Amino acid sequence: MTHKLSGLFPPITTPFDKDGNLLIEQFKENLDRWAAVGLDGLLVLGSNGESPYLSDEEKLLLVREARQRISRDRTMIVGAGRESTRLCLEFVRKVADLGADYVLIGTPCYFKSQMGDDALLAHFWMVADESPVPILIYNVPQFTGISTSASLIVRLSAHENVAGMKDSSGNLPFQAEVRSRTPSDFRVLVGSAPTLLPSLIQGASGGIVAVGVALPQMTIDLYQAFQSGDWKRAAQIQERLTPPAQAVTGTFGIAGLKAAMDLTGFYGGFPRLPLLPLSQAQRETLASILKRAGAL
Repeated sequence: MTHKLSGLFPPITTPFDKDGNLLIEQFKENLDRWAAVGLDGLLVLGSNGESPYLSDEEKLLLVREARQRISRDRTMIVGAGRESTRLCLEFVRKVADLGADYVLIGTPCYFKSQMGDDALLAHFWMVADESPVPILIYNVPQFTGISTSASLIVRLSAHENVAGMKDSSGNLPFQAEVRSRTPSDFRVLVGSAPTLLPSLIQGASGGIVAVGVALPQMTIDLYQAFQSGDWKRAAQIQERLTPPAQAVTGTFGIAGLKAAMDLTGFYGGFPRLPLLPLSQAQRETLASILKRAGAL
């Protein structure tokens, strides 16, 4: 079946104990809770899953367990980027075999001064050529130091196995240009919750937003209000959603997202070193932000 790329696909976290050990049972419990909410799908092994800190063995275990709990009528996107095109393809094939519907491919960035449009085109095009499942381009300049150009995205959109992109830049003019210059079936998924509603208004098909992991119902309510044409209600929800979203990304990061999950009934737990957990004062600040948003 063709899995849809419209709606909400939160980038799920990876639970660890205080010593950094993977907690697979808590991971399964979170998956069951997210399944009960009615999300359109999930992203496994994204940035918020602390993917750079996981071994390949851990990654494949998480994908295997996630596929068993994400029903086949829901979309499972798997983060599969690598610095090397060859290694990227090796991993793409493994997660495709485990049931990934799409793979999210980030921008190689270690040799960033050499990562011009021609190099990135060659990388993404070869991955798209050989991937068993459709790929999504992942633009996250705050992590990679590289912002993909609209011209590059337009060129890549011509490939039949490039389904769309996740844009976490929060750059609305960039998203608008991509949307206006790519085919109608090329999907733009926004990765910045503070710009979720404006991105939807200008043509994004959905969101892969971190705050949706801790506040899935609020993000669903925003999306459904937009879809029904109740933009006033959608704007009100966006206003409530933005402070928690900023808190669990820009302010406190993954440790804040996990703390927010602990506060909202999921299992967040500890980040893996060198990321540090929130202090008690930071947790209290986060709790007050969630309370003001009506999330607690």
